[in-house]
Amino acid sequence: MRKVVTTLTMAAVVAGCSYGVRAAAEVTVGEKAPDFTLTDVHGNEHTLSDYEGQFVVLEWINHGCPFVVKFYNSGEMQRLQKKFTEKGVVWLAICSSKPGSQGYYTKEDAARVSEEKGANHTAYLYDAPGDVGRLYGAQVTPHMYVINPDGVLIYQGAIDSIRSANPADIERAENYVVSALTQAMAGDEVATPVTRPYGCTVKY
Repeated sequence: MRKVVTTLTMAAVVAGCSYGVRAAAEVTVGEKAPDFTLTDVHGNEHTLSDYEGQFVVLEWINHGCPFVVKFYNSGEMQRLQKKFTEKGVVWLAICSSKPGSQGYYTKEDAARVSEEKGANHTAYLYDAPGDVGRLYGAQVTPHMYVINPDGVLIYQGAIDSIRSANPADIERAENYVVSALTQAMAGDEVATPVTRPYGCTVKY
């Protein structure tokens, strides 16, 4: 009985999420990524333009979203963060959840949750007013963006090709972020620069 209830509860949560929405129109692949400054859980400011010369990944995050849970509970997101930050990539997790909504944490709790999950992002950034999320047109979690060392957006959209909250699908899917980074770091054009994101709506 407990298994049935859990399954139904998860189904209800997932039903409240968005499996696919149109790619954001607010930013355009091939153009300069809009600059911003946000504060992390330790009170340090991070300005995007300060990272020119490095690849940057923007990951919109909400630890209450089952699609985010899929990647963190499986350890896949942490693995990718570690793999690419060790190659010099800056990985910024951005929370645009407003206070009191799903995914919002105090700075202390956000730091604790990140540590408990073994996150390997460069920083967990606060965007409670939602200004940066709206600037980029972030619609879901996880909504992913890749920026090249010239500060140009080279990928935006879904994290991978299988729209589900099932961790078993991770291995079978094409990870678009991995593909974009691998291709761009090798000096090649990104084969799939825009995809339709999927996940839970950002809680602006």
